[in-house]
Amino acid sequence: MELYYSLAGFVVGLLVGLTGIGGGALMTPVLIVVFGIPVITAVSTDLLYAAITKCGGVVNYYRQRMINWKVVVLMLSGSLPGSWITLNYLSELDNISDIESLINTVLGISLILTSVAVFVRSKIQRLSSELATAGKYLWLGKFRPSITVVTGLGLGVLVSLSSVGAGALGTALLICCYPRMKMPEIVGTDLLHAVILTTVAGVGHYSMGSVDLSLLLYLIIGSLPGVLIGSYYGVKLSANIMQPVMGTVLMVIGGHFIFSL
Repeated sequence: MELYYSLAGFVVGLLVGLTGIGGGALMTPVLIVVFGIPVITAVSTDLLYAAITKCGGVVNYYRQRMINWKVVVLMLSGSLPGSWITLNYLSELDNISDIESLINTVLGISLILTSVAVFVRSKIQRLSSELATAGKYLWLGKFRPSITVVTGLGLGVLVSLSSVGAGALGTALLICCYPRMKMPEIVGTDLLHAVILTTVAGVGHYSMGSVDLSLLLYLIIGSLPGVLIGSYYGVKLSANIMQPVMGTVLMVIGGHFIFSL
């Protein structure tokens, strides 16, 4: 079974490298549907898995000075309290079936929202750039910090409950709020926020005793070479082909979690 865990990690890492879509949106459903891992264990373990696998990317963006620290702080001002509130709420639930039902619902919603973000990310980026160039985003300057904090709060709740949303959703929301930021800076900023948020949420889940460390190790053993290989070949593939395919897959999986309740 350990070999299959590493193989799953490799396949997910490969897809992440090819498409740029976050591992949480792919790994959590695989653990639950394919391997029958309990929902709370799958989400908890995947949070730390996502934090570890994304660290390498953060280093690269930091070296290129493609991280907007002010935006990271604003997002964390909302997401960390959101994560703390969510983790405290989960710890107070005594019935495991209630926890699994809640996580299944949020996981399904998060996957569908992520799939929509994957489908429309390019269009959002183009529209935001056009509006910013035309000067129609001037009103946003006054409310942008508050919107960023609220955005972080929503991501903190979603990620802590489902391990999904910190990647594609965070990027799409940043594109809307910061249309003048370059795409690499948006990705780097969202990546750092995602690493910090998933680390904090993962440690919170670990304190509740729901993280499977041996499963985490086997997943990482497979995913690291998968990400490297996927990143190498990903630059040669058209995003216009891969993103709609992955968006469709995520939407189908999200529908499965919602309608199977």
